[in-house]
Amino acid sequence: MSTSASPLSPDALAPFLQPGSTPVWLRVGRLFTGCDATVLRDAHLLYDGRQILHAGAAAPPAELLGPGKTGPDLSLPDHTVLPGLIDAHTHLFLEGGEEDPAKRAAYLKLPVTELLPRAEARLARLVAIGLTGVREAGDKIGVGRTLQARWLSSARGTMPYVDAPGAAINHQGRYGSFMAEPMEDQGSVEGAIANRLAQGAHRIKLLATGIINFERGAVTAKPQMPVEELTHFAAATRALGKQTMVHCSGTDGVANCIAARVDSIEHGYFITDDQLAQLRDLDLAWVPTFAPVQYQVDHADALGWSNLVRDNLQRILDGHARSLAHAGRLGVRIVAGSDSGSHGVPHGWGFLTELELMERAGLTAAQVLHSATGASSGRLGYAENFGTLVPGAKPRLLVTSHDVLGSVAKLRRPKAVVFDGVVHPGGDDPTVPGL
Repeated sequence: MSTSASPLSPDALAPFLQPGSTPVWLRVGRLFTGCDATVLRDAHLLYDGRQILHAGAAAPPAELLGPGKTGPDLSLPDHTVLPGLIDAHTHLFLEGGEEDPAKRAAYLKLPVTELLPRAEARLARLVAIGLTGVREAGDKIGVGRTLQARWLSSARGTMPYVDAPGAAINHQGRYGSFMAEPMEDQGSVEGAIANRLAQGAHRIKLLATGIINFERGAVTAKPQMPVEELTHFAAATRALGKQTMVHCSGTDGVANCIAARVDSIEHGYFITDDQLAQLRDLDLAWVPTFAPVQYQVDHADALGWSNLVRDNLQRILDGHARSLAHAGRLGVRIVAGSDSGSHGVPHGWGFLTELELMERAGLTAAQVLHSATGASSGRLGYAENFGTLVPGAKPRLLVTSHDVLGSVAKLRRPKAVVFDGVVHPGGDDPTVPGL
């Protein structure tokens, strides 16, 4: 029997969204499948506890419906349905919401026996915020790999999909020691890759460059990895059926990543228009990560930055925004990642900030949502089929009465989250510490 209501609160929606002995059939005002930036109006979605069965403008075929079902379970003309969100650059072992630098420094010295339960607790909160998958970006103490292993086990409960590379790979004495182990420990490219894969890494994280020199407003150090070495890493990883994700900023470092055909460039500050066109032509993903630098600008006085540094950071962000807008026009594979765990970037809520910054930079809300759903899952080789609302994909979706396709800021408002047949109507309190 079809029930119509508009709008319904997440709590009121929950009983109708829960699959039972028959699939759930929704007719909605706006359906965003995540496959691209297209929005379907007055569309239909059919799913059970295991997968999406039908999504489109037409009603589902009779053979997919349960006995006696002739119409939608729920008609929601004022609601939007979209895939659950994916944060493609996180550091779960770090608490991004902790803003005190001294406490952050002390946190890094805690043993893994204390860091792991804290990471588990923050991960457990993410589904209610709307995140149904996270891609870890490196930690040398094994928190990400442990959580990935838990996801793959039968005892995972309700937690987002976790994809982890284990320890990132850098060079001895160069940037990244808090999350990386130097390749010199294994002595060769193949040895370093084999070491990570033996530990359970799903992909290989490389540190191709250092970080931005805030005082100079530029990347001043030479790349950690020359193009020949980076190419060796990318080719050897690809031969084993895995992907490379590469920390990189600076025009020279980006050029090396493109020449090496890595799978994703993380950060990519100072990327040029010509390089963006190459990313598009090669279908290399770009994860731009605005949020950590924006935090530095917004809290420059509290962090003790001079006016020079603050102005440098703002100039860098402005250039990054122009590059993102141009990438959107070119059709570059833009993937959303917050670098959550970085100073001032809490997990979950910091990702919503990242999406808002991407929209502010010039992408449409639909482009931003695509970057946080199908653009990510369609390129980054996740171990499960999710991130889009298409037949066969996992039933992980958001249902909201707010116009998130008009402004991604409305993702902060109450919504129902359907995750593999379980409905989460409650939400999360961003004032509670721990993220």
